Amino acid sequence: MKKILLALMLALTLPASFNGACGQTAEVTQLILNIEKLNQLRKILQELKDGYQILVKGYDTIRDLSRGNFKLHEAFLDGLLEVSPAVKNYKRVADIVRFQLLLVEEYQTAFGRLSSTDYFNQDELNYMSRVYSRLINQSLNNLEALTMVLTAKKLRMSDDERLSVIDQIYEDMQQKLQFLRHFNATASVLALQRGKQANDVEMIKKLYDVQP
Repeated sequence: MKKILLALMLALTLPASFNGACGQTAEVTQLILNIEKLNQLRKILQELKDGYQILVKGYDTIRDLSRGNFKLHEAFLDGLLEVSPAVKNYKRVADIVRFQLLLVEEYQTAFGRLSSTDYFNQDELNYMSRVYSRLINQSLNNLEALTMVLTAKKLRMSDDERLSVIDQIYEDMQQKLQFLRHFNATASVLALQRGKQANDVEMIKKLYDVQP
């Protein structure tokens, strides 16, 4: 670079007659063109440098924002692990527990009454027992799901999502209780019918016994 500037200065300070020489004029012209190209190159490099700095600054900004968003996201997810009082005190939670108690109580009462009669054979009683067992086991699964929803640090769910799950458990437990009552009522009607038939048969036997 210093050599180029020195050549240019020498060319400018030479006498006009000397500068008029064709070869030297061409050399000076070439030097001027080279300097212009050098200045253009410097300008391009400076623009590249400025662009790189903007890019780095933008990356740092995005990185910082991303870190901030991650912290917010992390705090949000941690919050989803907590269970609010509104969820814990939801009326249907107590109703679900009450349904479970009714299921156990009504199943035991009905099965004890039906199995104490002579109106059902062993295969029928075994079938009833399987129906009751399956029903109770499914209801216990519902209670386990309810416990998960109501226990902190177990599930990442919003309050609305937790309440929605509780509603689903409530409806399922309600349907199970309705099914149990319908099943018990059907079995009771069948027992009454068979009891009546047995009484009719007994009466017929007595009538035949009194005949001459």
